[in-house]
Order: sequence, then C-alpha cells, then structure tokens
Amino acid sequence: MANDDCCATQLIDGHGEFNVAGLDSFIRTVNLASCGLSYAVVAIMGPQSSGKSTLMNHLFHTSFREMDAFRGRSQTTKGIWIAKCVGIEPSTIAMDLEGTDGRERGEDDTAFEKQSALFALAISDIVLINMWCHDIGREQAANKPLLKTVFQVMMRLFSPRKTTLLFVIRDKTKTPLENLEPILREDIQKIWDGIRKPEAHQHTPLCEFFNVEVTALSSYEDKEDKFKEEVAQLRQRFFHSIAPGGLAGDRRGVVPASAFSISAQQIWKVIRENKDLDLPAHKVMVATVRCEEIANEKLNQLRSDKGWLELEEAIELGPVRGFGEKLSSIIDACLSQYDEEAIFFDEAVRNAKQKQLESKALDLVYPAYTTLLGHIRSKALDDFKTKLEQSLNNGEGFASSVRTWTQSTMLEFDKASADAAIRQANWGASKVRDKLHRDIDSHTSSVCSAKLLEITTNFEKKLAKALAEPVESLFEAGGKDTWLSIRELLKRETETAVSEFSASVAGFELDEETVGRMQQSLRDYARKVVENKARDEAGKILIRMKDRFSTVFNHDNDSLPRVWTGKEDIRAITRDARSASLKLLSDMAAIRLDEKPDRIESALHSSLIDKTSAATSSQYLTREASVDPLASSTWEEVSPEDVLITPVQCKALWRQFQGETEYTVTQAISAQEAYKRSNNWLPPPWAIMAMVILGFNEFMMLLKNPLYLMFIFVAYLLGKAIWVQMDIAGEFRHGTLPGLLSISSKFLPTVMNLIKRLAEEAQGNQTPQESQGSTSQTQIFRNHVHKPDSVSNSISNVSSVGSSVDDNEYSTANLSHRRRTNAPEAEFS
Repeated sequence: MANDDCCATQLIDGHGEFNVAGLDSFIRTVNLASCGLSYAVVAIMGPQSSGKSTLMNHLFHTSFREMDAFRGRSQTTKGIWIAKCVGIEPSTIAMDLEGTDGRERGEDDTAFEKQSALFALAISDIVLINMWCHDIGREQAANKPLLKTVFQVMMRLFSPRKTTLLFVIRDKTKTPLENLEPILREDIQKIWDGIRKPEAHQHTPLCEFFNVEVTALSSYEDKEDKFKEEVAQLRQRFFHSIAPGGLAGDRRGVVPASAFSISAQQIWKVIRENKDLDLPAHKVMVATVRCEEIANEKLNQLRSDKGWLELEEAIELGPVRGFGEKLSSIIDACLSQYDEEAIFFDEAVRNAKQKQLESKALDLVYPAYTTLLGHIRSKALDDFKTKLEQSLNNGEGFASSVRTWTQSTMLEFDKASADAAIRQANWGASKVRDKLHRDIDSHTSSVCSAKLLEITTNFEKKLAKALAEPVESLFEAGGKDTWLSIRELLKRETETAVSEFSASVAGFELDEETVGRMQQSLRDYARKVVENKARDEAGKILIRMKDRFSTVFNHDNDSLPRVWTGKEDIRAITRDARSASLKLLSDMAAIRLDEKPDRIESALHSSLIDKTSAATSSQYLTREASVDPLASSTWEEVSPEDVLITPVQCKALWRQFQGETEYTVTQAISAQEAYKRSNNWLPPPWAIMAMVILGFNEFMMLLKNPLYLMFIFVAYLLGKAIWVQMDIAGEFRHGTLPGLLSISSKFLPTVMNLIKRLAEEAQGNQTPQESQGSTSQTQIFRNHVHKPDSVSNSISNVSSVGSSVDDNEYSTANLSHRRRTNAPEAEFS
C-alpha cells in the first residue's frame, strides 16, 4: 500500500526544528502551490503506539513509518510528518503527529505535545483523534489528557476557525456505535466544561469551535480484512471534503496553497515562542507576505515582458500608434495574473497589494509615457511650424493661419495623447498640452515678430531708396524751395509707404495701438533717412559750393561756357556765383522738415555778402564784428537737434570757400586782359597820326623810288612769314622775357628753314620773279587764312582759363599745345 507519490516528509523534527527546505521541496514535488484554496489538511493525533501511522497509510495510501510489533511497543513517529494523500480529490495533505503519553518524553515533558496539538488545530481542516474503544466511559482513560490538551490550546487561538474532530474508535467491540457515541460525546462535553476558558468564551458551547464526528474501526490485528473494508468506507468521506456539507469545517482561516509554507513557518514560530496564536492576524500576515511576493514576481515579469521591452525601445525612436492600448493590455495581463494567484488571500490585503503592484507598474512605464508625450508634442509643434509656413507662403493671412493650425494641432495632440493614455492610470496630458500651447504661442510670436520685422525692413528699404537719391538731387540742385520740395517728397513717399504697410500687416490682426505705433515708426524712419542724408550732404557742402560757384561763374544763362572777351562784368558774375553758393550753404545749415520759418539765409547774406560789399573802412568792419550775427553756435528759431552747420562753422566755411575760389576769379580777369591784348595790334590813334605827319617825307621817297617799295614788300613778306612761323604773338603772352628767350632760340632755325625752302624753289624752272611772286602770293593767302585761326585759338584759350575752377590753375598746357599745332601749319605755309 505504500506509495512513493505521497512524498512523506518530516515537517518538524523531535526537537521542534522546522524543515523549511523539506517543506518547499514537498510543495514543489506535489505541485501544491497551484491548488489555490482547493486543498485540505488532515492531521491525526492520539496516544503513542495506537496505530495512527497504520491508519493514515491505509486511509490515504501514504507511507508513514509504522511500528514493528515484533520489536516491542515504542515511539515510531518523532515530531510531525506530512505526506500527500494519494488518489484523494481535492488535493489533501496528511499530517502524522508524534503520539502523546510516550515514555520517551516522560510525564513532565508535555510542551511539545501541546505545541504540536496547537499547530495541528491551526493548520488542519480535519483532526483525527485515534482512541481505544475500551477507554470510552473510563475516568482515567488515555484519551482524556489528549482531549484536555486539544481544548486548552484551542483557547489560545484568537477567533479560531471551526475544525472537524473525527474520533476514530479503534478495535471496536460488540457494543454498537449508536450506544458508544452518546457516552463519548458526554465525556467530551464534560472535558470541555471542565477546562478554564477566557472570559469571552465562558458560556460558548463546544459546537462553536468543533464539528464532532465519531466512527469505529475493527481491530487491525484480529480482523484485518474487516478493518480494511471499514477504512475504505471511511476513505470515501474524504473525497470532496471541502465542498459544502463535506467533512471539513468552515475553513475561515485557510490560506492559499501557495502561502502554505509561509503560513506553517510563521504559526510554528509563534507557537514555539509560547505566544497566543492570532489566526486572523496570521492570515493577514501570510496574505501580506505572499501577495507581496506575487506582486514582486509579476512586476519582474513585466520588466522582462517582450511586448513591453519592444514598446520601450520603439518609444525612444518616436511616437508609437496604439501605445496606450498595447501597454494597458500588458498591465492588465500582469494584474490578472496577480489576481489569479492571490485570489484566495485576504481581500483587503490582496487589493492593497494589487494597488501597490499597479502603482509600481505605472511607475515603471511612466517614463515611456512621458517620452511618448514629448514625441507627440514635438511632432505636433513641427507640424504646426510646417503648416504655418506653407500657409504664409501661399499668401494666407497670418492671424487666420495661426488660429486654423493651432486648433488643428491641438486636436491632433488630443487624439494622440488619448491614444497614448493608459486605462489603469489617471495621468493627464494637460501639462504637456499647456507646454505645447506655450510653444506654439512662442513660435507664433517669434514668426510674427520676424515677419513684421521683414515687412518693416522692406518698407524701410523702399523708403530709403525713394528718398535718398531724390533728396541728394534736390540738395545738389539747390533750388529756390529746396526744403519745400523735400517736405513734399517726404510726405508723399511716407504716406504711400504707410498705406501699403497697413495693407501688408492687415492679416496679422494687430490692435490699433500697435499698428499706429509701427506706422509712426515708419514715419520716423523716413524722416531719419532725410535727416541723415542732409547731414551727409552738409559734410560735403564746401565741394557743393565750389561746384555751384564754378557752374554759375563759368556758364552763362543758357548754360553755355563763358568766353572772356572783355565785355563781361566779372564783379557782378562773381557776386551772382557767390550768392548761389551761399544759397546752398543756407539750405544746408539746418533741417527744415517742420515748416518753421527761419532767418538763416538773410543772416548769411547780410553777414557774408552784403557786409563784404559794404565794408569800406576799418571802423565799419570793427563795428560789424562787434555785432556779428554769425558769432554763435545756434541759429535763432531753430532747434539744436536740427542744426547741421552752426553759424560759426558757416563763417569758417565761407572764408575757406572764398579763398579757394579767388584764384578762379583772378584767372578770369587775366583771360579778359589777354583777350584784349590779342585783339589790339594797332598803336593808339595819336601815334598813328604822329607817324603819318613825321613819316610823310619817307613815304614820298618810297613812292618816288619803286625799288625801296619792292624791298620793303619783300622784307614784309619775310617778316610776316617769320612772325607766323614763330608765333611771336603767342610767345609774348606769357611775358616779355620768356618771349624774347623763346624767339632768340627759334629765330635762326626758322630763318635757315626759309632760306632752304627758297633755295629748293629756286632750283625749279621758275624765274626768280615768278618764284618770288608765287611765293609771295601763297604766303599772303596762307597768312590771311591762318590769321583767324590764330585769333580763334586765342579766344578758346581764354575760355579754357575761365572754366578751370576745380583745378584752380591756368590752362597753359592748352596754349602750348595749340602753339605746337599751329607751328607745323606755318612751316607748311
């Protein structure tokens, strides 16, 4: 009958040491942990050598060690042994306790008996009490100390569960069981009434603690077959013992099979420490320990879950569609597995540990959730940026585009965050959503500022282009109403730009105050452009004044170059040219964009032109200097910010201007005198009259002698030729001494050249008279032809002298060039 499948194991040895390793091995071998609450524990106690192990082996097909009758009656079972009941459903654990009243422990060593009895009552559903039939009704029967022990230790269990006490009457006699059972129950009740009870259980009946069952078996030694038959019948009562109406008790304090080892260890520990055993508290403690173990196990499984690891890895790369549903399913599976294993433990403990497991699981996945929300936020923000840029590039309004895409982006974020939501968690994405909204607002503000800056910059460039060159041209022209024209130009261009600017920013839907401020900024910029241009031009005023003076001085009213013939009034021309230059200076002295009247031009004119014209004495100059209106650093009726050139600076500039234009006037005067000299070859009339009167005799002599006349004519021709060839008039224009030196160096080569030509002509077939006549006629004709050219060249040279203002020097090089040009012509003649 022994079966190795029972796995008999010593749970507690004779010294009270708990075999933890053996119990864990037993549980793994019989797969007890998978039973949940579907298991039962049956213990047997009774006097030593009363056949307890034999009964258990036959009843449950276990392999407990049995007493060898041939070796005498002695202690067989030491401590507490457990084994699996073979073939019993549900799974049933048999526990064989050491017999009581053994001589090995003696009369005084009853502590282990009580401890083992308490242990059996605490963890067993059914307790078999093995007793002899002949002890029933006896006062000093061997089973009475055992019953007292059982009832006494039962009082040490706080809120004990109701245990079934199955009294097994061994070696029954002919007396029917119906007659033995009342006597036994009466003895049991007397024992119950006779023990000391706590105050709370003074009047508690026995039935509140125990279900008392009685059965009887024949003698194993005398009637073995009958014994086995009765045991087989009794065995049937242990099938489905935990079902309602079964042999087991109410099972209030039962713990799940997975916590059996922990429970047994803790119960024995408390019993060994001789403490009262609080089964409800023990149940909570066991549930706490075991549920925490299960929770930790499931949490570790979650950490290594393949689906979770794949999700966690994918999250690092970007958003994962269906993240919330997938992760919720994984967590649900984890919690479901926990519930399956912890379902039989105390509900409060189980639920508390489940919440802890759920909290730890959510803590585990929370970083991935926040990372996902970060990806969703980043993607939403990037999409917003891209769509907003596309809308703006397509010419859509800024504000409407922002509204449209902000709403669209937030809806997409809400959908994505809802998809990422985990059912078990009450996490809200509001903070991330708020951050996304702030990021969108920040980007919108940045783009708005950039676009407005771009628009403003473009209009400023347009204004600068529309104002800078025209203003420079107006300053350069120096008309009568320069600043009026500039003001009109500024107003026209500014209003045009402001109107176009308002249309450009209409799509931004800015408030009126902001638009007004930006329009004013644009107007201020336009004014600043004009002011800066005016300041630049003020720095070049001296050059502008000299250019204006040169233009007016060297050109007539028809803008034709002046030819200084001697008829021009250089003084008046100089005054007009200086007045025109002074007009430029007065225009550039201050900025006049506010249409405020000033007296700058009259002050400059009266101080710089009228004073110079009217200054006739040192007393007058001294008196004027004492009240000089230009001896100041500011202009009357002009703001200091609008001053470009102070009165003192104007005076200094005018002084410098006069000094640099004086040479031009001097050259013009010199050109006039040169022109007069070049066109006045005859002596004065009185000299001509004196020559006629005093030379009358010589003239009459020439008329009387033709040879003299011929000689004079030939001498005239030669002299004329030499005169033209050497350009004697031109040589003397630079002075007498330079003219004489030049003529002396050219005279001999010129004469030799003439003689050589005459000799070459004489070698021809012409008579001396014909040759002389022909030469004379040609010479005379050429002289008449070149004489106007010489005069024209002189006039051109004088005009060239008058037009040299920028260089401020006389054009001697032009005259020399013309002399060199005329010399070959004379030679050719």
